Amino acid sequence: MEFDLQKLVRKNIKSLKPYSSARHEFTGKASVFLDANENAYGSPLERDSYNRYPDPLQWQVKFALTKVKGVPAENIFIGTGSDEVIDLAFRIFCNPGVDNVIVCPPTYGMYQVSADINDVEIKKVNLTPDFQLDVEGILNAVDENTKLLFICSPNNPTGNNMNRDDVEILLNNFPGIVIIDEAYINYSKQKTFIQELTKYPNLIVMQTLSKAWGLAALRLGLAYASMDIIDLYNKTKPPYNVNEASQQLALKALMNTAQVNNWIKEVVIEREKLVQALNGLSFIEKIYPSDANFFLMKVNDADKVYSYLTDNEIVVRNRTKEVLCENCLRVTVGTPKENEILIETLKKYKG
Repeated sequence: MEFDLQKLVRKNIKSLKPYSSARHEFTGKASVFLDANENAYGSPLERDSYNRYPDPLQWQVKFALTKVKGVPAENIFIGTGSDEVIDLAFRIFCNPGVDNVIVCPPTYGMYQVSADINDVEIKKVNLTPDFQLDVEGILNAVDENTKLLFICSPNNPTGNNMNRDDVEILLNNFPGIVIIDEAYINYSKQKTFIQELTKYPNLIVMQTLSKAWGLAALRLGLAYASMDIIDLYNKTKPPYNVNEASQQLALKALMNTAQVNNWIKEVVIEREKLVQALNGLSFIEKIYPSDANFFLMKVNDADKVYSYLTDNEIVVRNRTKEVLCENCLRVTVGTPKENEILIETLKKYKG
């Protein structure tokens, strides 16, 4: 069956006339800007350009990303964190109170939160006991109102990659939009799906500058997709969704790929050291294989271990209430010093 994007888009989005900002309407050269009701005198900050509205389409950042990722700038959307990318997917494709989306727990919680905010039904098809996709279950859950499928790979909170063949089966057979969340792909040996954009017109790949790039405070989420889908995102987003400070700092960061790659290697080494050191502790029943900068560990009593760690001023994530994650804690890989503190603290646990 041939993919038809327009059949998935909400009618009000098709007819939406987006807000036309001053920077959208004029793209040439000028020396005097009297169009956007800005304060022409400047700002009290050192950088005078903060008194002007930012580039609404963040072209310079996208050009920099093109050099790093090899994806044309026209196929990139930049949002205020991946949360905006997720929210806009619901706004573009899902009619409130009518349509539904599929998620695969345990997985990233914002898919559910964004669905609830947008009044969109969530269908849950749990991962298998080894944290892989239930392909048959997902396809059986599809009905005429199913619009989106979220796949997190490497998955949060389990840390593992999804089987690539399973993902490709879904890309070929799912009738809606498949969103692959690759927030942790930098730490994985698996190839990104952004190289498959021309093959799959129903594919959106999410990445972020919050994790490996160390820019969590800037709130910069990325979406890679066909130009038709990116056009829908740009049509629906607020006019100036990414501020100038974030854009300028992102440009600086994207010029330091060597530093980021070194950090990634160090994190992977530290992850393996942590796992090796913790595996021998009696109250830790299992540490699951990870392709991310964190790992999931099963303990004899997650609530007690979590409380013990917080009493010692160490915060991890208690995931025991998530499906398939009973008595599991999610542990982020820290600096060598932080990891050593965690190891020594857990060695003293008497639970």
